[in-house]
Amino acid sequence: MSAETRNEGACPIVESLEQIGSQWRLVILHDLHGTEKRFNELKRSTDASSRTLSRVLDDLQEMGFVTRRMEEDAPVATYYRLTEKGESLCPVFQEIEQWAEDWLGEDVEADAEPATAD
Repeated sequence: MSAETRNEGACPIVESLEQIGSQWRLVILHDLHGTEKRFNELKRSTDASSRTLSRVLDDLQEMGFVTRRMEEDAPVATYYRLTEKGESLCPVFQEIEQWAEDWLGEDVEADAEPATAD
């Protein structure tokens, strides 16, 4: 069986993770759920550097997950929000969060427990 045949069923998953799978993309997409934020608000809430945030927002906008709106008032304000495509990921994030609570919480707790001597 070739590698291509083995991965055929996982292909949509792999393609999806290539689109959204970086740490910063996930953090920003999750942070924008249901809200519109200015660049500096996103910077504070995600703890990303200006350079990283700018690069990731440009990538997400180019891929159609985020839209940018500018107000020309002084000072100029730039707002970001999820597109319909970006908002459609929110149920996925909720499922991942639930999975993490179900499966990772115990592992984290078990790792934190001190070892007992016999």
